[in-house]
Amino acid sequence: MIRYWTICLMLAGTAVFLHYREGPEPQVAREPLSKFPTQLAGLAAKDQPVDTETLEVLGAGDILSRLYSRDLSDAPISLFVGYFPTQRTGTTIHSPKNCLPGSGWTFESSSTTDLEDVAGNVHRIGEYIIANGDNREFVIYWYQAHGRSVSNEYMAKIYLVSDAIRMNRTDGGLVRVITPITPGGQTSEAKLRAEAFVRELFPALPRFIPD
Repeated sequence: MIRYWTICLMLAGTAVFLHYREGPEPQVAREPLSKFPTQLAGLAAKDQPVDTETLEVLGAGDILSRLYSRDLSDAPISLFVGYFPTQRTGTTIHSPKNCLPGSGWTFESSSTTDLEDVAGNVHRIGEYIIANGDNREFVIYWYQAHGRSVSNEYMAKIYLVSDAIRMNRTDGGLVRVITPITPGGQTSEAKLRAEAFVRELFPALPRFIPD
């Protein structure tokens, strides 16, 4: 219970601080997510529509939802990227831990790990297994802002306040990768598939979620 109220107070304090922080934020050069590579890790992309209700919940931002696959027989990889130019209104990036259960999914396991991308840079990410009936999926997600990857939503909020003070910037993004754990398949197969995709994904991000 103490932890619950501590988190509530921290979130409320974040909202109040960001709301009353004076001065316009700097305009940071970036490319729109619509220009995100359609070929990645040997996979081709197909855009997926995002419904109006979801967009209203997410708030004002640049949203990308795509399905990457090699062919119809290959297990696909779902990519969601959301970039939000400001979080001063009190509306901060939504955690998948809140959104996915609302869609009927439950978390079977969770962990954090350091992943090295193809450029040799190391990033902190969260890895999860989720289930909905007989369907199971492997999930990787993290918060990306100012050249930093953060796997924990509470640490992301701490950095949000810190960067608002130091840089007068509250922009940032969320990246989520999901791939199915095929019936009869091993969790390790889905994990390797998702991690290989993310290794290729990381170097492209600064063009769209600026450092």
